[in-house]
Amino acid sequence: QVVQKLTQMIGKNVKLYDMVLQFLRTLFLRTRNVHYCTLRAELLMSLHDLEISEICTVDPCHKFTWCLDACIREKFVDNKRARELQGFLDGVKKGQEQVLGDLSMILCDPFAINTLALSTIRHLQDLVGQDTLPRESPDLLLLLRMLSLGQGAWDMIDSQVFKEPKMEAELITRFLPLLMSFVVDDHTFTVDQKLPSEEKGPIPYPSAIPEAFTKFLQENRIACEIGLYYILHITKQRNKNAFLRLLPALVETFSDLAFSDIFLHLLTGNLTLLSDEFALEEFCTSLFDGFFLTACSRKENVHRHVLRLLLHLHHKVAPAKLESLQKALEPTKQSGEAVKELYNQLSEKLELRKPSPAEVTETPSMELPLPTVPTPASR
Repeated sequence: QVVQKLTQMIGKNVKLYDMVLQFLRTLFLRTRNVHYCTLRAELLMSLHDLEISEICTVDPCHKFTWCLDACIREKFVDNKRARELQGFLDGVKKGQEQVLGDLSMILCDPFAINTLALSTIRHLQDLVGQDTLPRESPDLLLLLRMLSLGQGAWDMIDSQVFKEPKMEAELITRFLPLLMSFVVDDHTFTVDQKLPSEEKGPIPYPSAIPEAFTKFLQENRIACEIGLYYILHITKQRNKNAFLRLLPALVETFSDLAFSDIFLHLLTGNLTLLSDEFALEEFCTSLFDGFFLTACSRKENVHRHVLRLLLHLHHKVAPAKLESLQKALEPTKQSGEAVKELYNQLSEKLELRKPSPAEVTETPSMELPLPTVPTPASR
């Protein structure tokens, strides 16, 4: 609706369009809210759908955004489109570097980041099958280049220095091979499980996290983004072992990205696929005590997401654990209305699940009445 209103207001007026874009850049700078980047791309695509060529032909980002929009719809950047996108990036001429500022904003849209990060994970899985290292894949390097440009949007527009951020070699030579080793661990474990049992003892799933992985998630923005999407991917695959192994690395991440609304929204959605695991004490302790509750008191949005998750899955959690979670999640005086409202909804649901006192006293009457025998005390 907002996009339609803006499109109607702009019509075919290029000056108005430029003004709106300037507003969006300023608002993005002031608030750091990445959804202004979404609006920048949506607006251009809306004008494209209405075939307003007066604007589309003069916006140098038009073809790039159109191609990226097609990738977002398909949730994957295929090789053909990757080449096209690379052509647009390489085609930025000297003297027109400012275009990079707008391209970085379009790549900073969370829907674009989502598509680029998931495509990166898919490429890594393919490379494992091909015995190929990340540095040998031009398509993978292009995905990283676009992720890097998107992640650097705010700094680029703020500093007005329009050049692509430098890619750290360690990201390609150390971090991505680390992720590939997790994929290999997974495959190895699955194959081991299928071997005849008489030949071997039970092989535990690897539980150690390499220190380098945790360090990358804390210090490198792109590594952190890819790492978080890898965790979303394994959660969606209902891979409980891999999820529990990597979960501790999320407590401290670059700019607290693991506690951002965008990541938590996707994570809690994917966790509902693992609903049966919530009955297990070990799983709940790792997830709630080891991750969510570490940030609940300092980040209201985390408090909100946990309450929403429990509203959906409370019936799966063991009663004792549920009781301790209810205590831990009690709102404070400083808590916002949304948290209080969600907590009340959860309390009401839990209250309804408790058997009423009348039921408890009546249950024995279901059994056959026993003849009364006088006890020694009553004689």
